[in-house]
Parts: sequence; C-alpha cells; structure tokens
Amino acid sequence: MKNKKKSSNAAPHMPGPRGNLKQNGASILRTVKKLFGFYPVLAPLTIVCILFSAIVSAIPSLFIQKILAVVTKWMETGDWAAARPEILRYLAVLVSLYILSLISVTTYTQIMAVMTQGFMNKMRCELFGGMQDLPIRYFDTHKHGDIMSHYTNDIDTLRMLVSQAIPTIIQSSAVLLTAFAIMLYFSIWLTLVLLVGVAAMVMVSGKFGGFSARFFLQQQKAIAATEGNVQEMMNGIKVVKVFCHEEQSIEEFDRVNNELYEVSSKANAYANALGPIIGNIGNILYTLIALVGGVLILTHAPSLSLSGKIFDVTILVPFMNMTKQFTGNINTLAQNMNMIIMAGAGATRVYSLMDEQAETDEGYVTLVNANISEDGSITETEEHTGKWAWRHPHGDGTLTYTELKGDVRLTDVDFAYVEGKTVLQDVTVFAEPGQKVAFVGATGAGKTTITNLINRYYDIADGKIRYDGINVNKIKKHDLRRSLGIVLQETNLFTGTVMDNIRYGNLDASDEECIAAAKLAGADGFISRLPQGYNTLLSNNGSNLSQGQRQLIAIARAAVADPPVMILDEATSSIDTRTEAIVQRGMDKLMEGRTVFVIAHRLSTVMNSDIIMVLDHGRIIERGSHEELIAAKGVYYQLYTGAFELE
Repeated sequence: MKNKKKSSNAAPHMPGPRGNLKQNGASILRTVKKLFGFYPVLAPLTIVCILFSAIVSAIPSLFIQKILAVVTKWMETGDWAAARPEILRYLAVLVSLYILSLISVTTYTQIMAVMTQGFMNKMRCELFGGMQDLPIRYFDTHKHGDIMSHYTNDIDTLRMLVSQAIPTIIQSSAVLLTAFAIMLYFSIWLTLVLLVGVAAMVMVSGKFGGFSARFFLQQQKAIAATEGNVQEMMNGIKVVKVFCHEEQSIEEFDRVNNELYEVSSKANAYANALGPIIGNIGNILYTLIALVGGVLILTHAPSLSLSGKIFDVTILVPFMNMTKQFTGNINTLAQNMNMIIMAGAGATRVYSLMDEQAETDEGYVTLVNANISEDGSITETEEHTGKWAWRHPHGDGTLTYTELKGDVRLTDVDFAYVEGKTVLQDVTVFAEPGQKVAFVGATGAGKTTITNLINRYYDIADGKIRYDGINVNKIKKHDLRRSLGIVLQETNLFTGTVMDNIRYGNLDASDEECIAAAKLAGADGFISRLPQGYNTLLSNNGSNLSQGQRQLIAIARAAVADPPVMILDEATSSIDTRTEAIVQRGMDKLMEGRTVFVIAHRLSTVMNSDIIMVLDHGRIIERGSHEELIAAKGVYYQLYTGAFELE
C-alpha cells in the first residue's frame, strides 16, 4: 500500500467477485506449484496418503449395503451358519482398511507439519531475497508496516493454505468423487436428485464466495494499513508525547482500525453464512432423497442401477448415509471457504511483492583487486592488495583496467523524482581524486539528491555521471557502491555488538582494524567506557546510546570500509560543538587522499573544503573555495555572516 491514503469508500473500485476469485485462484495454484517445487517427493506422498484415507472413509457404505443384504437373506432363511463367515469377512476387511487409513493419516499429518514450516521458511527467504533486489524507490513509496505485513499476516495465510485448506480440498474432493461413483452405482434416479441439490450448493457457494473474496482481499490490505500505523506511532512516540498528540494518534488508529473492522465483518459475514446455508440445503436434500427413495420402493419403479440390483431398503439406507457424507463434505469445503479465500488474498499480496520489478543493472564494468607496478601497468589478482581497479571488457573481446582513484564528474545533470517536478537542473560537478567538495543550501535544494545519483539509487534523466572516466551506467551497481563510503544523517545501527556494527562496513576487518577506525572517528573514548566495551550489545537501533554516540559509530563504520570516495551527509549534525572538534580531526585524517562529498548545514565543517557549491532549487548558483566565496560576497557570504539562515 502506497503512502497515499485511500478513503474507506474506495470499495467500488475494487475488482469484482469474479476478478478476485480468478486472481486468488491463480495465487493458490501458484502456491501449490511452489510446494511441489520445494518438496518434489514429500508433496506427492502426502497427497497419496490423503487420497487413500479419504477413499477409505467413503467405502463403508458399500460394505454396509453388502452386510444388510446378507442380514436380510439370513432373516429370510434363518441360516446363520452361512451368513456369519460372510459378515465376519466384510468386517475384517473394514477393520484392515481403517488400520491402514490410520497409518496413512498419521503419516501425512507428520509430513505436513514438516512441509508447512519448511514452506513458510523458504517463502520468507525467497521474499526477503527478492526484496534486496528492489530499488530504493520502492521503499520510499511504500509504508514499512505494509511491507512487514507481507512477512507476518500474509505469509501466515499461506500456512493455513498449505496445512489446512489444501488437504481439506483434496480430502473432501476425493470423498465426493468416491461417494458419487458409489451412489451412481447404486441408483441413477437418486443420483439425479442429488445433482439438483449439488447445483444449488455450487450456485450459492459461487455467489457468497465471490463477495467474501472481495472483502478478504480488502481485509489483508486493511491489516497492513493498521500495522503501518502502529509502527509509525511507535517510531515517533517521543514526538507524539512532546507535542501532546495522543488524542489525534488515537483517532487516526481508530480510523484505520474501524476500516479493518468493517471489511473483516463483511468478509466473515459472507463466509460464515455460507456453511449454515449449505448445511440446510444438505438437510433438505437428505429428506428429499429419503422421500424419493421411499416412493421408488413403494411403487416398485423400474431400477436404474449400474449394479443391476433391484432397488430396495438395502440400497436406500447406505445411499442416504452417503448423501449425508456427500453434503457434509460440501459443507466442510464451504466452512473452509473463508480460510481458502483469505489464503488466496494473502498469497496474492505475497506474490505482488515477489513480482515487483527488481532494480535493473546493465553494468558490466566490475571492481577487482589489482597490482599496480611502478610504470603504472595494472594486473588483476585474487589477493587483497589494498589497490583496486575497474575491469572493463570491450566489444572486441579485449580487457582494459583503470585504477580506482575516485575521480567523480557530473555533467549537465537533470533529475526528477516525479515526472514533471524537476529537482536538479543542469548540475555540473567536478571532483578530482583527493578533493573535498561541499554542498550547502536550504533544505530541499538538492544536496542529498546529488549523492543519491552518484550511488545510482536513482538514475538521471539527462546528462552524464562519470567515475574515473567511466560512465556509471556501465559500472555494476554492487561494485560502484563498494567503492563508496557513506555516513548518513539518519544513523541506523543493527542488533549486535558495537564491534559488529563497526565491522558492518567491512566484514573482513579484524578487531584491531575496527578499533583503529573507532579511534580515527573519535568513538573509542566513549566505547571503552561502555559496560562491555566493544562487546556491548546494541538493540532497537542503539537506543541505549546518545544520538551523537550513534553517529560516531556510523562514522567508524565508514572508516573501516576504507573507500576511495566518501559521502558525508550531515555526518556531524547530531554531535555537539566540542565533540565535533574531536571528530573533525579524525574526519580530516579519514578524508586524506580520498574524494569527499560533504553535505552540511554547519558552515564550520565545510570551510576547509577545496570546493564549496551553493545550491538553490536544484541549481548550483555559486562555487569556489571558502575564501573565494567570502570575497565574492554572494549568497555564501550572507550565510556565513548570518545575513541569511539555512532553512
């Protein structure tokens, strides 16, 4: 669900019942195919066991008819000695079948327990793996609570589908087919009566099931919206408290929760009404079968039976039992209809995320370890040398290598997040290796957007971006981003130790290298004072640390990556002035020999930059060193002297 809110009266724009049933049916079929793909041996074995137990449950009526025929004959002749062996034989066969059925049921229930949990595990892995390939734009335009709902509620509906709905469908369908074949064998007349009742059941199921499917799909979306609202409130609880926004938060939650209540009530109303209606149609059909059967017996009507036997009580009694069993299984399917429809709706949402367009990457230039000789020649190596090069294959089959230096150039770049709303226009930036380039300007001027384009989080609309003389579109995104280190304004720390969070920048870094990076960033002092030092466990995005301490760890994480290009997006915004002076010394060491892009509101952090660029509404209006811009007495001069303030 996108951030744009939809009103509660959006239901008329939803697909109709048939569209929902078709879509959900396709999702269920896709789930079955995946189940067989994950378990090519266990899934068929389970179906065989389910079918066997289902068929066995329908067979007793056939034996009851035979036993009744033997008993009737015994009552007529009084020859118990002749009847007893035949009755015992039928009973022995029934007991044997029930024992085999018990073994079959036990087998498939145990297999289903393994397959269900394994299927959910594999689906979550596939979902999460696919999500890693999605572009940043997807996460910018979808609520995180909605995305999380795919992993919780929607995946759980697949659990119900695999563990309950599919076995129920298979088992009930097998019983229905077996019972129908036996009833057709007994009496064609009564079977025709049965089909009239079945037609009514199917018609009712289609009607109620269609409307139920529509509202169950809305229910899954409403659950996602509710979870998104709760997550948003939890993340911003301090803001809610400080601005006394509790009442408004409750009202907003009540709104989305009431929408969930309304669609859930409608979905379950249709689904829950289906079972009793089907059950009562079955009762009417049972009575009708008994009435028609009685008339056939009393009128001695011609027998239409595949068995060739005369229609009498010995056929009517088991036929009525099978009618009850037949309608009972249809009722079972009806009562499970809400589960099936809900599972289909959840599966549809899961597959909608899986089918999202992955981030495209047509790059073919890769980053490799390199040996660079004194004459400047480059050779590729598997060993980590601390030197890197761009491996550039050409159309004629030749390979060239370009040393990774960090020369970044943007030429006449235009960009818009939304078509028609330009964010950057005609932006040209030259950053030579080792230069420190700073961007200043009001919020929304386009500073962070420039760094997003260098990373290729988004692609430009026009112009060129070259990295060491290579068009960034030719460089594989993974390799491009490996060569860049970033410290963002919003710090994200992961559950784990302080050491783990620093090592996140370079998973191959030793403890000594991580500690050296922390010292470089000025973080070693406070880390050493933590209860377990570098082994202190962080959780909930490092909530047990101050904002400044979290920022220092993020800087250390970038330092241990040791990239040739650094992007510092308000990297010291959460650090006090005294700490900033300490960090700045470490940052200066970190930036030595690197190309650095700095975004800052504090002009004190950009004064020593080689080039300072002032942006306004997506355009660069001034550029030069601190001294040159002060001498020009333009916008930067006014910002520096306090005549203007950054918004």
